[in-house]
Amino acid sequence: MSFAETVALGAIAGFTIFLGLPFGRLRSGGRGLRIFLSGLSGGILVFLLFDILNHATAPLETALTERNWSQLALLGTVYVVGFGIGLLGLLYAPRLRRRSSAGSGPGAMAVGEAEADRGVIRSETLGLGMTIAAGIGLHNFSEGLAIGQSAASGATSLAVLLIIGFGLHNATEGFGIVGPLVARDVRPSWGWLARAGVVGGGPTFLGTMLGTAVNSSLLFVAFLAVAAGAILYVVAELIVAGRRASWELTLWGLFVGFLAGLGTDLILVAAGT
Repeated sequence: MSFAETVALGAIAGFTIFLGLPFGRLRSGGRGLRIFLSGLSGGILVFLLFDILNHATAPLETALTERNWSQLALLGTVYVVGFGIGLLGLLYAPRLRRRSSAGSGPGAMAVGEAEADRGVIRSETLGLGMTIAAGIGLHNFSEGLAIGQSAASGATSLAVLLIIGFGLHNATEGFGIVGPLVARDVRPSWGWLARAGVVGGGPTFLGTMLGTAVNSSLLFVAFLAVAAGAILYVVAELIVAGRRASWELTLWGLFVGFLAGLGTDLILVAAGT
C-alpha cells in the first residue's frame, strides 16, 4: 500500500465521526429523553476510557515483563504526567479563564439576566462538547499511529482491517460529542459541528501520516494518557449532572451507551485486529 493510499484511508477512518455529529441538530424530546441521551453519551465515553487505558497500559506491561526498568520508568512518567494534564488541566483551565475575565465590568441588568444565563449555559455546553472532541481526537491520533505503523511495516491486511474497524468505532464517537448538547437542548450550528468533527476525527489522518515514518511507544502512550484524563473529566461531569437529574435514566443511558461502544469494539476483534 502506497503512502498516499494509506493516508487517504486513514482520513476516511477518522472522518466517519461526522456520521454521528448531525444528531446534535435534532430537536430533543422531553426531559426524560434528554437525560437518557446524556447518559448514552456518557456510556460511550466510559467504554472509550476503558479501551484507551487498556492500550496505554500495554507498553508499560511489556517493559515490566521484559525487565526493561529504564523504559518502564520513562513510559510510567509520561503516563502519569499525561493523565494528570488531561484530567487536572480541564479542572484549572476554566478557573484561569474566569480570573482573567474578572473585573471586566458589571453584568447585564436584571431584565437581561435570564438571557445572559441561557447564553452562559449554551457557551459552557458547547465548550464541554468541544472538550470531548479534543479528548477523542487525542485517542484517534494514536489510532492513526497504529494504522500508519502497520502499513509501514508491510502488514497491509492489518492496516486495512484497522481502518475498517476504527471507522465503524469512530461513527459512535460523533454522538459521544453531541450527546451533552442534545441533553441540554443546545442546538449547535453546522459550523460548530464541522469544527468538532475536524478536532475529533482529523487527528486520525495526522497520526496515520506520522505513523508511516515514526514508531514510538512513548508518543503512543503520551497521547493516550492525555486523552484518558480528559475523557474521565467529562464522564465525571456527565455522571454528576445525571445523578442530580434522574439517576435511573442516567444509568440506563450509561448501560446502553457502553453496549454500543462494546459492540463496535467486538467488530474489531471479529475482523482479526
